[in-house]
Formats: sequence, C-alpha cells, structure tokens
Amino acid sequence: MPITSNKKPLHARSPVSALPGVGPKLAAKFTELNISEVKDLWFYLPLRYQDRTRITPIGAAHDMSDVVIEGEVVLTNVSMGRRRSLLVKLQDGSGTITLRFFHFSRAQQTQLTKGIRLRCYGQIRRGPVGFEMIHPEYRRVDLSEPMEEALTPIYPTVTGIGQTTWRKVCQGALDVLKHSEPEELLPPTTDNRTSLSAAITLLHRPPPDVALSALADKRHPAQERLALEELVAHRVSLNLLRSQQTELPAPRLAPKPDTLKQFLEAQPFEPTSAQLRVIEEIGQDLCQSTPMLRLLQGDVGAGKTLVAASVALQAIHNGYQVAIMAPTELLAEQHLRNFQQWFQGQHQIAWLSGKVKGKVRQSTLAAIASGEAAIVVGTHALFQQEVEFHLLGLVIIDEQHRFGVEQRLSLARKGREIRPHQLVMTATPIPRSLSMVAYADLDCSIIDELPPGRQAIGTVLIDAQRRTQIVDRVAQACRSGRQAYWVCTLIEESEQLQAQAAEATWEELHNTLPDLNIGLIHGRLKPQEKEAVMARFASGEIHLLVATTVIEVGVDVPNASLMIIENPERLGLAQLHQLRGRVGRGTIASHCVLMYQKPLSQTGRARLQVLRDSQDGFFIAEQDLLLRGPGELLGTRQTGLMSFHVAELPLHDYLLDRASEISEHLLTREPVKAKRLALRWTGERAAYAGA
Repeated sequence: MPITSNKKPLHARSPVSALPGVGPKLAAKFTELNISEVKDLWFYLPLRYQDRTRITPIGAAHDMSDVVIEGEVVLTNVSMGRRRSLLVKLQDGSGTITLRFFHFSRAQQTQLTKGIRLRCYGQIRRGPVGFEMIHPEYRRVDLSEPMEEALTPIYPTVTGIGQTTWRKVCQGALDVLKHSEPEELLPPTTDNRTSLSAAITLLHRPPPDVALSALADKRHPAQERLALEELVAHRVSLNLLRSQQTELPAPRLAPKPDTLKQFLEAQPFEPTSAQLRVIEEIGQDLCQSTPMLRLLQGDVGAGKTLVAASVALQAIHNGYQVAIMAPTELLAEQHLRNFQQWFQGQHQIAWLSGKVKGKVRQSTLAAIASGEAAIVVGTHALFQQEVEFHLLGLVIIDEQHRFGVEQRLSLARKGREIRPHQLVMTATPIPRSLSMVAYADLDCSIIDELPPGRQAIGTVLIDAQRRTQIVDRVAQACRSGRQAYWVCTLIEESEQLQAQAAEATWEELHNTLPDLNIGLIHGRLKPQEKEAVMARFASGEIHLLVATTVIEVGVDVPNASLMIIENPERLGLAQLHQLRGRVGRGTIASHCVLMYQKPLSQTGRARLQVLRDSQDGFFIAEQDLLLRGPGELLGTRQTGLMSFHVAELPLHDYLLDRASEISEHLLTREPVKAKRLALRWTGERAAYAGA
C-alpha cells in the first residue's frame, strides 16, 4: 500500500510535512537544509555508514575498530581516578571488555547491573587494563534479538535533528519511492544499468553485503550512477543558461587594427605571443552578433589587463561603452589607474563604487547614462539598479570567482535590448576538471606565457621561531634600497587561531626597525586611506608594507622583491600563489618566505612544499583542488552553484567527459528531458538563468 496523508497517496512533490512524524518544527528544520518535498529526502544522502549487521566476538575485536559487541555484565563500579567514571565489565565467552562512561547518572549506574545482556556499538580502544569502549551506544537485549538488516546511515545534520529521526523520516520517503518511482531521464546506456530508484534505495539502506570501503571511496556503482546524473544535470543547467544569455543579439564590433597597433606600440614593452593570440581570439568574438561569453585565464603577472584594454578599444571605437568590474576597491582602483594612464585625454573614464556619494555620484551616473563616459570602472556598485548605460557593448569582470554567476548576469542585463559581450578574467588558474563544471557556460582563453624578464621567485619554508632572523633579513633588504611585503592573515589578535595580527605586527616592526618607513593596509581602512598607503608604497616612500590578503591581486610594485607570509598553513595554495605573485614583477631577484607556526602536520608541510617547489599556477591549482576542494579554489559565491549532493571533485573527475557527452545528447535530441533533469538536481538554483 502506498503511504498516504489524509487518505491521499504521497508522491515525489508532496510536502515533507506530509510524512509521518514530521511536524511543523521538524519541517522548519528541514527547510534550513533546502528540504521541502519528499523527493528532496531521496537525494539527501548519508555522509557515511556503520556496520551494525553482525556481532564481533570481544576476543576478535581490534584496536580502533568500530564494531557491535554483545555480552553479559559481570561487574559495575565507579572508578575515582583522575576523572570519575563508571566502569562496566562485559563478557561474551571469547573475552572481556570495559565500557567506560565519564558522564553518567545514578539511574544509569543502577540499570547496568550484573547479569543483564547488552548490545553495544562503538570504537575499540586500548585502556589501562585491556580493551575499552568509551561512551558506546548500547541497549538491553535478549538472546533472540535480531540484528540490523542494513548498514546504518549517518546523515549530515543540524542541531535539533538526531540520527534516529533522520532514519525514520528517510525511510518514510523511501516508502513513497516504491510507489512513485522517479522518471529515468538519462539515455539508456551501460552508464546507468542501476535504476535511479534502486541507486537511491541502496544508498539510504545499503544491504549488509555492500563493502563499507566501496561506499567510503564513493566508487560504488550506485554512487557513480547518481554522481553521473548530477554532473549531467549541472552541465545541462549551465548550457541552458548560456542559451538564454545568447537569445538577445550582441553588437557587432568591427576590428580596429590600426588603433590596436598604435596602442600596443606605445607600450614600453613588447606583448607576448600569448597575449597577441588571446587578443585575436577575443577580437573575433566581438565581431559576431552572438554575445561573447569568454573566460580569460592567466597566471599572476601574465598581462591580462593589457588584453582587457586592447579589446576595450575595439568596443569604444565602435561607439559602445565598456564596463570594468572588480571585486574590491583596491583592485578596481588599480584598473582605474591603468586605464587612466592609457586612455586619459582620449576617452572619458568614470569611477563608481559604493563610497561615491552625493553630487559626485549623480554626475557620474548622468555621464554613464548619456554615454559621455566611454569606460566605467568600479566595484559591485556597477550592477545596482540605478546605474543605466547609454550603449553598453562590453563587460569585463576581473576575478570572476569573487562574484558568482548571478552578479555577472545582472551587469550583462544592463545592455537592455542588446546583450553586451562578456569577458571574465581570473588570475587563479582553474584545473580543467573544475573548469568543465564551474565555467561550462564560457569559452576559455589562456595566457600561458609570462612577459620576458619576469624573475622566478625563490620560496622557502621557515619556522616562526626564527622570526628575529627574518626581521633582520627584511631590514637588510629595505636598507639596500629594495621594498618588502609582510603579509598577515588577521587584522586583530585571535588567541584561538594563534596568528599574528597585522596591527600588532606593524607595531612590533615599527618599534624594532625605527629607521624604516613601515606602512599598514587592510580591508577595514577607508578607500582613500588604502589608496594613499599604496601610492606611498609604489613611489618608494614606504619601505615595508604590512598587509592582510587585500593585496592578493592587482598590486604592482616592481621594486618589491621580498615577501614574508605569516601562518601560510591557514591559506589555500592558490591564494598563496596569488600573494607570492606580488613580488618578482621587476628585474630584481625576488624571494617569498613562508613563516609557518609549529606544530605543522605532515599534510600541511606537503602542501607548502608544493608551493616551494613549483611556479606553475595550473599545477598548484590542481594540488589545491586535491587538497582543499572546489569551494576553497573558486570561492563560496561561485560554488553556490556547485552544492552537489553526490558528485565530488576531484574524486569524480573521470565522469566529467561522459557527463559532457550525455548533456550534449539530451540538449540536442531530448531538450524537454534535459530541462526536467536540470530542475530535478539544481531546482531553484537554476531559476536565475531566466531572470
């Protein structure tokens, strides 16, 4: 019989509150986890599993193993050692074990009497006098008590929902699944020999013959089946997004070879062949009536800004405006200075950020709306509703991963009846696997060559106990005419994180090195203050700049040849690589010192050694993905779209090419199924695509 609510059979889209045992409070908790319908529970899969289907004889149990044991209580007493604890001796004929409870009640002590039979689950550990289980789960049983029929799922949870509740509610959802089987939306191939409903059921209630190791490795066929479908759905949703973004025509921006040649010849350096190739690729896109959607990747110092300026010229000389957006005021201001240096006097450049107020803001908005401002540089303020462009032809977004797809689209919609071309740039090299998932709606160009003369940066790992020596080295470098960065990861002291704060470090260095001019910059300074500090550092007035990670991108001071990074173990490899790229921008041999805090784990040391041994941003990004996952590499805004239920990167990289093939098949041959599949897995997260 199908499960019913008020005599109506439940189905996939029934509210989760209709399931037995789900009242208003529990339903509200589920809402926090984006679980509103029965089908949402089908795809809310366990984190891990416990094997409670078999009893392990006490004499056969191994240290640090998680097992079920069963036996008779032979002794109960309270130990008054360093910590008062309740000790229960359990015996099963093959051996004896101690159950130890540090937190216990008088009632518990009374119940656990000699002669009763207990079934316990927990981890075996070596104690003072043999094996112990500390605070095991236990219950009183008799000799005929049946065992669990399936592996026990452990669900990701929030405060207020226990594992018993999860198992009961998910079992209710599985009962609905038996009578409301989900539609098979993947084309029938060997990839999905396991049906969708069978895969879901197995992963919620794995039979005892399924190996825990296969489930833990996420390589069980049921997991692969769901991971593949989810990756297909994600790719379909991004391709549908691209289709919607290209429905409106874009302006055809004819190439201006003479203007481009004149601009490049005016530069004090020769563009690399990679820069010229990428400028050509983007220029061809701008000639089309279909909106360009292109990602420009380039390692630190590869010259992306010159490429951006070159293609901006093509738009401006066709009578269209260019919007350049950066995630921080510091980076946006750097772009403003570059574009002013290149184009001031030829084209009006407007500056817009959240800090621009009053009459200045109104006049800036008027210049943008009238078309008087050909280039508009700013932060997220550019996509606010009050900003209206006269004729927006090209949108350039730097450090795209700091914004996320929704914000990029909101700026693109400023084109009104036309869709402006979009160029998004990142100095964080994106591994191919991650690019296939996060940026599947974008074409990709890569600047894979650094400008000639760029110095390799020597990188060393040094224990923070040698801080005095490092300070001496910095002083020596600054007194010889060079400049240095000292990067801290916090603004204020934090005992918990044990990291030196920028303000405390500035004060310490200021007192230790009174003959040097030491500056301080962090995210809480006002824009004018940050700009003033950076201007003094760029001019050489400041010898040593103490900074937080706000200098990660966009800061270009060729005379800065030494960087100290405190507590590098707290940052991702990609971010450390970005920071390191602030030095080595001139002709002076440059160095980066990673000053770590003991104790440094073996994994932590291995991570930092990757940075020490490599200058290759793509290799470093691959290692970052392996070690920290996509959320750290792309940022939380971008990965909001990648909140996968089953698929994990880089674990399921091997499924990406197949997912790409299947999504292409569905979009071209079965578009209705493709949309239903995207809705099943991405739900409301794909809704912005049609906005």
